[in-house]
Amino acid sequence: MTAVLFDFSGTLFRVESTESWLRGALVSAGLTLPEPRLVRAAAALEAAGALPGGAEPDAVPETLSGAWAARDLGSAEHRAAYTGLSRRVPLPAPDLHDVLYDRHMTPAAWAPYPDAPYVLRELRGRGIAVGVVSNIGWDLRPVFREHGLDAFVDAYVLSYEHGARKPDPRLFAVACAELGVEPEETLMVGDSREADGGAAALGCRVHFVDHLPVADRPEALLPVLDLMAGARLPSA
Repeated sequence: MTAVLFDFSGTLFRVESTESWLRGALVSAGLTLPEPRLVRAAAALEAAGALPGGAEPDAVPETLSGAWAARDLGSAEHRAAYTGLSRRVPLPAPDLHDVLYDRHMTPAAWAPYPDAPYVLRELRGRGIAVGVVSNIGWDLRPVFREHGLDAFVDAYVLSYEHGARKPDPRLFAVACAELGVEPEETLMVGDSREADGGAAALGCRVHFVDHLPVADRPEALLPVLDLMAGARLPSA
């Protein structure tokens, strides 16, 4: 094994809670809501699945089915899908839905899992190549930079930049090619058996973690180091 591919949301990072998301957007917009109404609105946004990286929608309306199906294939589709879900919930200002969407792309909305920095540093120290493969509609690189983890990532393969989404093996193939490694020598780490499990079709080994709140998952990535024990990139 000479390389590790990681999923982003639910694997290396976790998005903030829906209530924190709404509070942050209200502050940005200079708006306030009475506490009971804020809590109810946050619960409604969560049920609607309006927070990317958060809970899945209880239901996707027919009018949004096309954008939802293509949400990870383009930035416009991603914004349309999630602001469309958000607009199902009444909020105090129409433009707050766009403020919410913009907030979720900021580094402040994301926290790395407690063991992510240590694991990424250890892999770098062992000379193991690291890639991030994500179904996403926006550029997550600033999140890694702001949290000091960009230096440990050798390649980012994002669905919206390639017009394909996991479990399509093409994304994993692109990542392996960018890292200069063979799939059979690569470990894919993710939280979705459906999406991240697609790497197995290419010949990658796959390891799963649970998509839990940051405080509830302090050490789930540590087994990656055991799986990669003794692994080093071949000499050039």
